[in-house]
Amino acid sequence: MSTKRGSKKKQRKVLSVGEFFERYGGELGLSLHGSDVGFSRLIKEPTINRPGLALAGFFTYFAFRRIQVIGNSESSYLNSLSLEQRMKHFENLCNRNIPCIVVSRGKTLPDELIAIAEASGISVFKTNMISMKFINAATIRLEWNFAPVTSEHGCMVDVQGIGVMVRGNSGTGKSECVLGLIDRGASLVADDVTRLRAIEGRELIGSAPSAGRYHMEVRGLGIINVPAIFGAASMRVEKRLDLVVTLLPVEEAGDIERVGIRKKTYEILGIRIPHVELPVAPGRDMAGLVEVAALDQKLKTFGHDSAVEFDKKLLKIMAERRLS
Repeated sequence: MSTKRGSKKKQRKVLSVGEFFERYGGELGLSLHGSDVGFSRLIKEPTINRPGLALAGFFTYFAFRRIQVIGNSESSYLNSLSLEQRMKHFENLCNRNIPCIVVSRGKTLPDELIAIAEASGISVFKTNMISMKFINAATIRLEWNFAPVTSEHGCMVDVQGIGVMVRGNSGTGKSECVLGLIDRGASLVADDVTRLRAIEGRELIGSAPSAGRYHMEVRGLGIINVPAIFGAASMRVEKRLDLVVTLLPVEEAGDIERVGIRKKTYEILGIRIPHVELPVAPGRDMAGLVEVAALDQKLKTFGHDSAVEFDKKLLKIMAERRLS
């Protein structure tokens, strides 16, 4: 059974060159090689292109929406041309509405090529990183920015390596449950609202909105600073989501399966996450139950499904009794 998210997802379609340089210039060792004339240009695809064939005049299937990286082979090709040919080929590249150019391995472009780029409104950067290392590092950061994002009303914690989001209507005791988990050694990721980002369509990474990070609202206590009370280990900036737990008032829980053979999932941004529903009643240790659910999910990742193993054991006993 799958519960599906109905809210709209947010997906960033573009990133300006200026934003890219401001956010990741330091991490990628980028320095401006010329002027910032092209900072308003848009990067429209979250990957990198090497324009070797384009510099040679072949523009079929040219990925002009991507950052263009000039490495050793591109530099060597340009250097092999006469000044007139070099300028013509480079101008053809710059006329294709590319976002920007990055020159790797600490190399620089001749002044005449920088002038062509600036005349076309394109910024040129350089980095000391080798081409493939830069491409891998930049692609990871671009994919993070372009990934679909949504928000869920729920708290998220890291329980012994398992990312758990605790959902439930107001008054079901989400914050108290999470506080109990933190007291048992779990780490808080987000309180009340969890931001979730889909990475490559296969996993969700949860985090807290920056304004409320490191804090929790507990009914009767107000706002508390989690790491100040429980220590630095009680907080995580982000975590992969592995399990969704929904707290239900016992009168609304209905007929919940007792064995757990039928698996439930909760769908967010097209990704299905294992889902457990727990009835809330006076005297129940909800933090303890959520912790057990997380540990059971951890066992499943190692290939041990308690419900399936128990079912197989029962079938084996029944088969043996028939034969006896």
